[in-house]
Amino acid sequence: MPGNGQRSAAVAGKSLKKRKLQLSPEQCSDFYAEQYGKMFFPSLTAFMSSAPIVAMTIARQNAVAYWKELMGPTNSLIAKETHPTSLRAVFGNDDLRNAVHGSSSFTSAEREIRFMFPNAIIEPIPVGQAAKDFLTIFVNPTLLIGLTELCKQKPEDPIIWLANWLLDHNPNKPKVMENVIVAEP
Repeated sequence: MPGNGQRSAAVAGKSLKKRKLQLSPEQCSDFYAEQYGKMFFPSLTAFMSSAPIVAMTIARQNAVAYWKELMGPTNSLIAKETHPTSLRAVFGNDDLRNAVHGSSSFTSAEREIRFMFPNAIIEPIPVGQAAKDFLTIFVNPTLLIGLTELCKQKPEDPIIWLANWLLDHNPNKPKVMENVIVAEP
């Protein structure tokens, strides 16, 4: 983790959040609580608290699996042999100083994001029927009106016209009242 974060996120997908910080040994112990009791735990917490780190979230389809593939094997020495272009092969030194960390599962990612970005709001992305329902209820009615109006208007640049129409007719856009006079009691 100390170092190389920006290059990593650029390769992986869109970086949503980024934070440079230095963890205390206690914070490292909390972050790596799953590893507590293992032989390398004291070395891990000492190393991870020895220098600033860059914590990031990335957004893309199957982000955890994709990031694991980019990182390569945990042990950088093995990564150099089996995955020579992986981040750990290129930037890592050994099993402990392996350059990058990645969540092992979606559940771990949620916990780790909350740890590094305590104010972050993690919303689940609807899939399957939930996604269809969301589109049917919240997107399609407005989009249908906009597309109908687009066909009536026949603008020169339909994509720009529709984009502007959607911005102007967004049902979630706050309504700002101008010239409101407040009477004094």
